[in-house]
This record gives sequence, C-alpha cells and structure tokens, in this order.
Amino acid sequence: MADNNTNTQYFKVNNETDIAVKDILEAVYIALTEKGYNPVNQIVGYIMSGDPTYITSYKNARYLIMKVERDEILEELLKNYIKVNMQ
Repeated sequence: MADNNTNTQYFKVNNETDIAVKDILEAVYIALTEKGYNPVNQIVGYIMSGDPTYITSYKNARYLIMKVERDEILEELLKNYIKVNMQ
C-alpha cells in the first residue's frame, strides 16, 4: 500500500470569532453604556490589564468579552479603524 502523505494537508476550521468579536464588542458597549460607564475607557482598561472587572456583568457582558482573546479584540478594532479611516 503506497503512502500518499507526501503533501502537506490543510484542515480549515471556520473561524467564528471573526464575526463573534464584532458582535461581542457591540453587546459589551451597549451594556456598559446602559450602566452609565464610559465604554471606551472600560474596554481599553480591560484590553490593557486583562482584568475582567473593567467590564460589567450586566447582560453577561463580562462573560462575553472573556470568550475572545484580547489580541483578537485589538485586531478587530484595528481592522475596522483601517477600513473606515484609510480608504
């Protein structure tokens, strides 16, 4: 029986976080705003420190934001900034 494993095999997994990060940021932003917090300051505090207490638990916002890595949040924010401001 011949071994056909001489080529690199690729396995592609749908990366749901591309969509989810945007949705999570929106939900967290809304929850922070509704609770009277400055959402930009709170999200920046979370990204910089990794401390989830910057994010309210209201509407499960803290749980949601912890579902994605902080670097994924930064990547999403930067992609959108470039899309809006660099065209």
